[in-house]
Amino acid sequence: MFMNHIKIPYENLKRVNEKYFKDLELHSKNVIESGWYILGENVREFENEFAQVNNIEYCVGVASGLDALVIGLAVFDFPKGAKILVPSNAYIACVLAVIQAGFTPVLVEPNYDTCNIDVSGLKNKYSNDCVAILAVHMYGRMCPMPEIMIFAKNNNLKVIEDCAQSHFAEIQGKKAGTYGDIGAFSFYPTKNLGALGDAGAIICDSEEVYLKIQALRNYGSHKKYHNKYIGWNSRLDEIQASFLRLKLSDYKMVIQKKRELASIYLDELTGITEVKLPQTEGVNHVWHIFNIRCEQRDELKIFLEKHGVGTEIHYPITPSKQDGYAHLFANQIYPISDRIHFETLSLPISTFLQKEDVEEIASIIKIFYES
Repeated sequence: MFMNHIKIPYENLKRVNEKYFKDLELHSKNVIESGWYILGENVREFENEFAQVNNIEYCVGVASGLDALVIGLAVFDFPKGAKILVPSNAYIACVLAVIQAGFTPVLVEPNYDTCNIDVSGLKNKYSNDCVAILAVHMYGRMCPMPEIMIFAKNNNLKVIEDCAQSHFAEIQGKKAGTYGDIGAFSFYPTKNLGALGDAGAIICDSEEVYLKIQALRNYGSHKKYHNKYIGWNSRLDEIQASFLRLKLSDYKMVIQKKRELASIYLDELTGITEVKLPQTEGVNHVWHIFNIRCEQRDELKIFLEKHGVGTEIHYPITPSKQDGYAHLFANQIYPISDRIHFETLSLPISTFLQKEDVEEIASIIKIFYES
């Protein structure tokens, strides 16, 4: 309604990537002139570099974050239709991945304070025919993985970590994606490590799992024309891999900048009783999203837009209420997820923003509640 007047947009990918323009052009030229465009040197080197940064043995680049989840689930040969425990408040891709991999999603209510699943929620929905947990790290904060891993071990469950929003977050010195059996990543352009198109990766410590994922992403083949598995065509693009290698060297700066912006929000908005701020105590947050919650979410969103500030809602509709999925969860209720989706509002926290931008946003929110 007021988008023509937005002076502080929620995101501006051109401004985010401006500092890389010359190097991106050079990387593009080098790939084009190499004559090798699929599964070449850049993919191999990015896989090695991303694994090393995450202190894990193996990485396989794939075409998207969704493919990382689908292949990451399929690699374990669960029985067809087996039940996978999935958060009820996550992005639809998590439920879609379970279905596309041939399994049955079982929605687990998150912890209201953290928006992440925890052991209490898992216990409420666990049954003997569950085979895995899809632990989705929401907004940049990790799920309580040490406790989840104990629960998984006690119940013989595999753990797939969805790290699309949590690149390089840590608990007890272990990075997101390194607790579970695999970690699945998206490098969608808005992520803390973003490509210039769709891209994804899977990390693991098992050589057996690694080799099978390598084949599954490439028509089920290790050797051309020899197909050991029914697979996918899901290969990380060589040019996107070159872009990711460039930006990977900057990941600490990205996280530091986002933490600085988040600290301003936290300082400025603390004390507004109507606003629930993200919990930060005891966590290593990387702030892919700065999520607040408030009962007057829609009114605040409109007020911010009137004053030139763009926001987003992650996410306005729960998976259980999406038109294409509602039949899967008929007569099931998810009050915690419903409440989160009704209240959630994402404030700008992109790296192109300056300290003054965030201070202005906070001041507008204060005016809204004072009035």
